[in-house]
Amino acid sequence: MSSPQPTRPRPPSELRGHGLLLRAWDPDSDDDVDAWLRGLTDPEFRRWNTPLRPVDDLAGARRSLRNRVALAEDGSTLSFHVADATDGTPLGHIGIEDIRLVMRAGRIGYWVLPEARGRGVATRAVLLAAHWALTEGALHRLELGHATGHEASCHIATRCGFRPEGTLRGAMFAPNRHDAFRDTHLHARLATDPAPTGP
Repeated sequence: MSSPQPTRPRPPSELRGHGLLLRAWDPDSDDDVDAWLRGLTDPEFRRWNTPLRPVDDLAGARRSLRNRVALAEDGSTLSFHVADATDGTPLGHIGIEDIRLVMRAGRIGYWVLPEARGRGVATRAVLLAAHWALTEGALHRLELGHATGHEASCHIATRCGFRPEGTLRGAMFAPNRHDAFRDTHLHARLATDPAPTGP
């Protein structure tokens, strides 16, 4: 007897909590495109991440955001613009990607704009997005992976209830290369795990 196919949850128009507003990115907004470009070209982002298709200018950033919208429509990825809940100042990005409904699993990733670092933005955004994904989003397992040596991301994962599960060898691109690889430290959180206490 086959099991019923899980129903894809309706993505939220916005999430609020911990002083943050998470909403969909808007590729028609010049401000959103500028923030997206600044995030993806930031040297600290590029130190730890090597996108498959690098974004280097405003036109590329707009195309990249339009692609994100298309992925959201088919339900495989959700991308949120992270802003200050009081004044709407852009702070960064958080996404739930590689959503596999049959296994009720996905991956969470994020970045924070340089001027917003040191304020707990990533921790608060991960707590907010993970809570939705593991409750209303109907996921059972949410993974968080980061390059080995990225201690800040390791601390964020731990604070947000993502338990360390080991090292994946050669699981991501080396910095600024598509022909060399580096290891990834894998964390995960299950819907049945105790909820973290807060930011």
